[in-house]
Amino acid sequence: MQRRGFLKMAGLGMAGVLTAACDGTSHWKAWFGQGQGNLPMADWQGTEAERQAAHVLNRMTYGPRPGDVETLVRQGWKDFLENQLQPEAIPDFQASLLVRRISTLSLRAPELFDFPAEEILTELRQATLLRALYSERQLLEVMVEFWGDHFNIFAGKGDCAWLKVTDDRDVLRTHALGNFRRLLRAVATSPAMLVYLDGTANVRGNPNENYARELMELHTLGVNGGYSQTDVKELARALTGWQVANRFRRGTVSPDESRHDGSPVVVLGQEVTGTAEAELDRVLDILCTHPATAHFLAFKLCRRFVSDQPSAALVQQVATRFIQTGGEIKPVLRILFHSEEFQSAPPKFKRPYRFAVSALRALGARCDGRQPLQEQFRDMGQLPFHWPTPNGYPDVAEAWAAHVLPRWNFACDLAAGRIQGTRIETAGIVSAGEKFAETLLQRRLAPHEQEAFALVTSEAERIALLLCLPDFQFG
Repeated sequence: MQRRGFLKMAGLGMAGVLTAACDGTSHWKAWFGQGQGNLPMADWQGTEAERQAAHVLNRMTYGPRPGDVETLVRQGWKDFLENQLQPEAIPDFQASLLVRRISTLSLRAPELFDFPAEEILTELRQATLLRALYSERQLLEVMVEFWGDHFNIFAGKGDCAWLKVTDDRDVLRTHALGNFRRLLRAVATSPAMLVYLDGTANVRGNPNENYARELMELHTLGVNGGYSQTDVKELARALTGWQVANRFRRGTVSPDESRHDGSPVVVLGQEVTGTAEAELDRVLDILCTHPATAHFLAFKLCRRFVSDQPSAALVQQVATRFIQTGGEIKPVLRILFHSEEFQSAPPKFKRPYRFAVSALRALGARCDGRQPLQEQFRDMGQLPFHWPTPNGYPDVAEAWAAHVLPRWNFACDLAAGRIQGTRIETAGIVSAGEKFAETLLQRRLAPHEQEAFALVTSEAERIALLLCLPDFQFG
């Protein structure tokens, strides 16, 4: 079926994307909005309120479920945003019930080491997928993924498989919609981050620059943020002495003053001295209040939610709000989502994770999030916590456009019921024909699409074809 499905999908228009990925020039620009990773808006068949609701759901959530567009039209997107910015006030019974059954998520760091690494990671990924699929606190989940990429930790290094559980729970989920300075402090003392970026090897007399470099290049200032190699060396000395305990306190973090340098250092022109904790707090203050940090974070947020190449004006507007609020994340998101550039942004090419989760949500799938589904994400190239380098999964279309065949295979397997633990009720989904297509794609099928759609007789193949149309690859 997959070979036949591949040819039929290509006939429906995805061949253009595949060709674009192969030559990387003229076709790429035609399909991806002059190289920006955006698809020109399809002819909209509904009301303006429905168009806006679908756009908001495609960016602030992991995609609309059946009936979500209509619900958001009644609620209003501004009220929806304000509710999403207060996740603790949103009842989340289904996701909470499903995740509560995963016992390892609530364990303390020393207790986690009683379980095999593969079991720990599988259950963490399971919880991540279940929350993305079923949680009503969708913006929280989207921001946890954003910060997970920004502060990427590869779970395959050292003890990170175990320590990533507490990092996800106590660092990212706790601070995802809070204050960036507090988030950065939690990351700096996260046992998973200290292990991943060799912070524990950074000691007096033998400094390790790995974490200091990434703290500046990836976490705050950005590669062009105005720091020098001397700043990296000085920052590394300021960060010496932080250790992850073993034995009974395994996986907990504390400063060891006997391993801390303690002598004065100069970071970005400012002198820093004191205990390990004092120096850490001082350098984080310096980095968080630097204008380059506000600009770097604003650019990444605009790129994630608006366009692969957001305008300089929007980035500056968001950066200014970051500075004005001292790094409060909610006001920054408000100004981004209320911007005209966000409201009028064309569809953006979905990364594999968003594509697959949005497909599951659109079809009302019931799934357990376990290993068979996780293998699909591995095949598509975006298994959670599996990116090996500190920069996180790429966030531009060009990084993913040449890897579309695994998406089509996922669509075929999902529609045909070949993913163990994941099920959709195909009976009746396509019986309404065009109505289902309009709901999924937010437009009517074109004549050539109707013709190709009629060539297949099984509902499973029809569902797969719809998921593989360019319209659903963008959102």
